[in-house]
Amino acid sequence: MLLNKTKLTAVAGLGALLLASTACGGGGGGGGGAKTGTALKGTTIEVAAKWTGQEQKNFQAVLDAFHNKTGATMKYASTGEDTDAYLGPRIEGGNPPDVAVLPQPGLLQQYVQKKALKPLDASVVAQLDQHYSTYWKDLGSVDGKTYGVLIKAAQKSVIWYGTQAFSDAGVQPPATWNDLVGKTAQTLSDAGTPPFSMCAGSGWTLTDLFENVYLSQAGPAKYDQLATHKIPWTDPSVADALKSMAQIFDPKKNFMLDGPKGAIQTDFPTCVTKAFGQNKAAMVIEADFVGAALADTKAKAGTDVKTFPFPKVGATAPVVLGGDIAVAMKQSKGATEFIKYLATPEAAEVWAKPGGYLSPNKDVPVSAYPDAISKQLAQAILSAGDNVRYDLSDMAPAAFGATEGKGEWKDLQDFLSNPSDVKGTQAKLEADAKKAYKG
Repeated sequence: MLLNKTKLTAVAGLGALLLASTACGGGGGGGGGAKTGTALKGTTIEVAAKWTGQEQKNFQAVLDAFHNKTGATMKYASTGEDTDAYLGPRIEGGNPPDVAVLPQPGLLQQYVQKKALKPLDASVVAQLDQHYSTYWKDLGSVDGKTYGVLIKAAQKSVIWYGTQAFSDAGVQPPATWNDLVGKTAQTLSDAGTPPFSMCAGSGWTLTDLFENVYLSQAGPAKYDQLATHKIPWTDPSVADALKSMAQIFDPKKNFMLDGPKGAIQTDFPTCVTKAFGQNKAAMVIEADFVGAALADTKAKAGTDVKTFPFPKVGATAPVVLGGDIAVAMKQSKGATEFIKYLATPEAAEVWAKPGGYLSPNKDVPVSAYPDAISKQLAQAILSAGDNVRYDLSDMAPAAFGATEGKGEWKDLQDFLSNPSDVKGTQAKLEADAKKAYKG
């Protein structure tokens, strides 16, 4: 199985629990001004997910729409960035939420092994068969049983740029990595604008960068081998990717806003605010959900801020995807009906309306997205070819690929601080990977 690091994903505020009742009747779809449904009246459904800020507000519209449709009372719990750190104790204590949204397939597999998840009802699987390709369905399946629905996709092979910064420096979006670091970034830096606002305080952003570089440079076959730890992180192909990343991290080049120390202290979405809200840098390397973060600035996607595909480092044009998977942690009618709803085009269209969201549901029309950038990225997911790969760190055990301050996240943060230590970084990555895969 190839692939959800929607690590799909963009979160701020660690470990905070937020419960928000949505017993109001004005959700953004599935109800409108119509009378609230009663099929689940008196049922309370707790949904735990990592989203905060604007992303949480956007998801709230989906919860409201389901309330309007069924009468169910919806409660939202924010897991923070470390989903397992929040859910693990609740699972052990016998008090999990009804539905959880997991940011990686590796965590889904871990919970299946612990018997913490319930296989999805046949009616939910029927929705998946109707609206999803086998590729996406398999991401939520283990040993032939379906446990989750991929409800939100992330297109991670994207670089966002400020149009005014590019215009002032006289540069155009580059097609290759050499053009990006050798011409575009250097020209911007010479013109007095830091090329990159790095979100390195959120370690998963560095894994996203690595995956794009590695997929393009090493190719899909090597990517698959590294994702399953069939080749070690000490492989020469990993060294090549780290050396390419060091072309941005090199402190002598002044390519990063606030330098290495500042980059490590800047999380997502603060890096977006710095770049496009405060006009302090020209580019942000991150997924389509940057669009949601723009809502907290005055910058407009498609005019003030545009995108270009992650440039080719090697022979492959990379397409790295992430995603978030809804799973049932309780065997209840409420959990079943809500996950079934999430698998419909109706729910996805509600979620798509405010922006910063992409659906893997093949029956969601491109016209459902609110702007040209979202439409372009949605089409790229629908038409991605054989080179598409799922977020590598999200396929790994969570202890290696999805834990703050540990494993790949921490190792790549340390590398950003000391980009000359390629071999030392590889050794740490391999040691951490061995430990996690054995566990």
